[in-house]
Amino acid sequence: MPDRSRRAAQHNSDLPPADLATSRRGFLGDLARYAGLFVAAPFVSSRLQAQTAARALSNAEKAGALPVAPVTVKVYKDASCGCCKEWVKHMQKAGFVVTAEDSADMAGIKKKLGVPDSLASCHTAVIGDYLVEGHVPADVVQIMLKEKPVARGLAVPGMPMGSPGMEGPVKDKYNVMLFERSGKSRIYASR
Repeated sequence: MPDRSRRAAQHNSDLPPADLATSRRGFLGDLARYAGLFVAAPFVSSRLQAQTAARALSNAEKAGALPVAPVTVKVYKDASCGCCKEWVKHMQKAGFVVTAEDSADMAGIKKKLGVPDSLASCHTAVIGDYLVEGHVPADVVQIMLKEKPVARGLAVPGMPMGSPGMEGPVKDKYNVMLFERSGKSRIYASR
């Protein structure tokens, strides 16, 4: 009998054993699963990358480490105002993109834009929805733009010596005022 089964095994050696068929099914199943992972991997990977990028962007924003698009400033000034030109240079050095428009009717422009008479200075700038009246330091403007207060704008009344555009040997102390459309104002910064 042992010889007979040995001969039968030799005779049927061309046929796959029963467990090989099972392993083929297992292999094909494994292949399908791995193929699914292979196809899904880029989507999972890109989703993880997007989540990681979003987290990094959020952290960079919180740290203030992101490059910021240049802020445009339109300045109305008298053509002969030298300190206005110096303030424009100060704002440009701080990274603002400034265009200047000369006007012989600065009082009319201030009235039209809503600058309170008590806060008036020599030039008026428009930055988005805000006004900047007079020799306001660029860093204070940047703080306002970051904080986005509910206000009409900032002003440095008069022309204090030592303020941007009014540099010289004398440095006056002055306040930067935050003012509302109603004309009400409060101290926003002191220098």
